[in-house]
Amino acid sequence: MASVAIPVFKLYGEGQAWSTPDLLHCETIPKRSREHHWEIQAHRHADLCQLLYVHRGTARIEIEGQRLVLARPGLQVVPPLCVHGFRFSENIDGYVLTLAAPLVAQLQAQLGGGGAVLGTAATYAVGRDRAYLNRLFSALHGEYQGAQAGRDLLMQSLVNGLGVWLSRQFIQQRTAAQLPPRGRDYFSRFSALVEQHYHRHDSIERLAHEVGISVAHLNATCREWAGQSALQVVHQRLLLEAKRNLIYTNQNVSQVAERLGFADAAYFSRFFRRLTGVSPKAFKALAGEAAAVRVPQR
Repeated sequence: MASVAIPVFKLYGEGQAWSTPDLLHCETIPKRSREHHWEIQAHRHADLCQLLYVHRGTARIEIEGQRLVLARPGLQVVPPLCVHGFRFSENIDGYVLTLAAPLVAQLQAQLGGGGAVLGTAATYAVGRDRAYLNRLFSALHGEYQGAQAGRDLLMQSLVNGLGVWLSRQFIQQRTAAQLPPRGRDYFSRFSALVEQHYHRHDSIERLAHEVGISVAHLNATCREWAGQSALQVVHQRLLLEAKRNLIYTNQNVSQVAERLGFADAAYFSRFFRRLTGVSPKAFKALAGEAAAVRVPQR
């Protein structure tokens, strides 16, 4: 797979907007692959880690030019920036779990040395842990689709459990990670700075200086690896946090604006409307209505 003309998606086929205010997305493998005739063409994610869990059927995987066939239950780690594609048998069954950058960073910090598993493309055989992982992914998928009290907390716990399982496999195998290309290294540094300081609204000039390259070089790097300018990457991170605060806290628009470092609520509202097409207040109301609809009736 050549690196040129490789599309950059959030979720496959959905462009650059993260489709959920959650820090993860969970769906069955058939849900998306059936729509694409069981084949997911080569693409990459700028700031997302994906975990492909196959517990039945066959997955033909191509990742960074390497081809493999997963015909037994297993879990494939697809780190950010890796070019990858899949071809599935029609009897495929399993899940795709997508983790946003803040959640990946949190897991890596919690797992210590084992956290490198999320940055290393590798396949892990499930073996005798198949039943355990089936239950874990099934529970995670069920919580993701629902709206029960404590949903966010329980999903976090389930993801933590999965992270521990993966880190143990990684430590056992001690897969030697290849040094990334320089451009990828620059983008990884920039992404880490954005994650750490997005609320400070640092200028792109300052961020480029901290990465150690020019603004033009940083923008070119971001367009190569993320399909967006450096400023767009920062704005998408701010937007994600804004959505999460509007949905999962009782803060009003002014409080969210202040928490995210905006000079005033009006400026925040213009920023939010420009990126989403709706005001923060309308977004919060719509999200509340959607959550109410998802609550199962007893």
